[in-house]
Amino acid sequence: MFPVLFEIGPVTVYTYGFFVAAGALAAIVFARAQARRWGIDPDRITDLCFFLVIAAIVGSRLFYVAINGDYFIANPLEVFKIWSGGLVFYGGFVAALMTAVIFIRAHGLPFWLTADIAAMAVPLGHAFGRLGCFFAGCCHGSQCDLPWAVTFHDAHSLAPLNTPIHPTQLYSVAANLAIFGLLLLLRSKRRFEGQLFLYYVLFYGIIRSFIEIFRGDDRGAFLAGVLSVSQVMGLSAAAAALVLMIWMLQKQGK
Repeated sequence: MFPVLFEIGPVTVYTYGFFVAAGALAAIVFARAQARRWGIDPDRITDLCFFLVIAAIVGSRLFYVAINGDYFIANPLEVFKIWSGGLVFYGGFVAALMTAVIFIRAHGLPFWLTADIAAMAVPLGHAFGRLGCFFAGCCHGSQCDLPWAVTFHDAHSLAPLNTPIHPTQLYSVAANLAIFGLLLLLRSKRRFEGQLFLYYVLFYGIIRSFIEIFRGDDRGAFLAGVLSVSQVMGLSAAAAALVLMIWMLQKQGK
């Protein structure tokens, strides 16, 4: 849509990078406030967020490169151009999760309470990031003739040009904001530490798998193309979260 935010001489500021940075900042500010509310050192949470942001960017980029291997084999230097778009959320989620486990154990933070803080901060930051995707044209939808279809015209866009398509990035923005709001409502009703994290994995896994139906970019395929890589990961994670939550609730009831 508008992949370049502005240019100052030889310096180009990409809209995608701007919104990813804004999302990271919003998530950190919220996480610090929530940590203070629950009696955790906010500075320690800031340190954790620093490592999580790096891990998420690296992991999501590597996953994107793996899915689009043929292109990057032919254009190896493009691997490093993350500012213009091309990140896969689940790759970043896995990398950030592994990093979080190491950091939390090394610094003695309460694991599940910290996970609950992250669960609320992530969809807030992710919503900003998806706005960046929209302006860059990555993570675009398939062709459609719906009244709210969007058409990209900028030659630098990663979406197909002059074709009405599903605004899947905006679907994701709405979904993440809805999850964020729902988790805020559930915050005071949680019955065990880690429940908000499990709610997040459950909600996001289901909603993401639904939005995948309308995606038009190369998603990778399982089961002869019936499911995308993200759908397999999302539904598997959602199922695991649901089972674990039921088990924890039953344990609480005993």
